[in-house]
Amino acid sequence: MKIKFLATSGIIAALYIAVTMLVAPFGFTEVQFRVSEMFNHLVAFNPRFAVGIIIGVLISNLFSPLGIYDLVFGVGHSMITLGLFILICKYVKNIWARLIINTLLFTCTMFIIAFELNLALELPFFWTWLTVAAGEFIVLAVGAPIMYALNKRLHFDHLI
Repeated sequence: MKIKFLATSGIIAALYIAVTMLVAPFGFTEVQFRVSEMFNHLVAFNPRFAVGIIIGVLISNLFSPLGIYDLVFGVGHSMITLGLFILICKYVKNIWARLIINTLLFTCTMFIIAFELNLALELPFFWTWLTVAAGEFIVLAVGAPIMYALNKRLHFDHLI
């Protein structure tokens, strides 16, 4: 592995963790506004950013009040959804289309987190899916233009 890749992945993971901890009460349980999820959009610019994001999710979820549930389901959700998104990106080249697809894909796959919350806290599945999906949609919809603007300045596709 190249040092640049390792350093960039570490920075992304650290940013994800820092932002998650900053808004920690709103990043766990049935009403989630995990602002750090906007970093998922980095994969629209370069699929290699997924490594840093997944490491960030893993370390952030070590501090989750749900314990092992969040380690399994939260990390699994990120791995599955980012994996699907990377496959989709092979066929979709337009950055705005990728950002929109990523937003919708993460929103839809929040059923995994709803299932986790149903198991761990016995929360109603469909209501919980609606609440966590709404939070994810808002964060990613707001995050898409932010990440697009940052890319204009930082050129994410050339960072690793």
